[in-house]
Amino acid sequence: MPDFEYENRLVEKGISRIAGIDEAGRGSWAGPVVAAAVILDRENMSGALLTGLEDSKKLTAPKRYALFEALQQSVECGVGIASVEEIDTVNILQATFLAMARAVESLSSPPEFALVDGNKVPLIFCPAEAIVKGDSRSLSIAAASIFAKVTRDRIMTKLSESHPGYAWENNMGYGTKAHQAGLERLDITEHHRKSYKPIINILSREDS
Repeated sequence: MPDFEYENRLVEKGISRIAGIDEAGRGSWAGPVVAAAVILDRENMSGALLTGLEDSKKLTAPKRYALFEALQQSVECGVGIASVEEIDTVNILQATFLAMARAVESLSSPPEFALVDGNKVPLIFCPAEAIVKGDSRSLSIAAASIFAKVTRDRIMTKLSESHPGYAWENNMGYGTKAHQAGLERLDITEHHRKSYKPIINILSREDS
């Protein structure tokens, strides 16, 4: 379970404004990649809320949404988005870094330090540390994973209303059988990532 081990090490060094950063949607075949930067207000968070925090992928949707609503009362959050066009232009890793940088920039003021999920850090205007599986190890990153996931899920659910047939309201753009069936039946949309192999393969068939 995530805890405050990494944050406490920084607090001991006199660093208090610590942001957790995570993203959602890197592996999706459609839609943007979304990142969140979250600064927890530890003095005003209940123990029950803290113990409920976990990597968003391990939570049920109702639990994730409930935590999202509760967290809004005791965190500062910035959200950043990189579009499908940016993903196809600069690749998903660099687009993820763009989204992360935008999330940090949207905070009311810069953090003193950032804890980033993964093994690399984006170019941001504060010191940062990458933590592999950070959403399962740092409470700040776990909170960011929830904000990023819920925000992106809402975007994909909204897109599903104007693009029915791909089951984005359920698969959030990932390559499920329902999504694959929709692609075979309806073809690609402007929201599909044309630099991703499954989409490239469809485009190649159409050009042949």
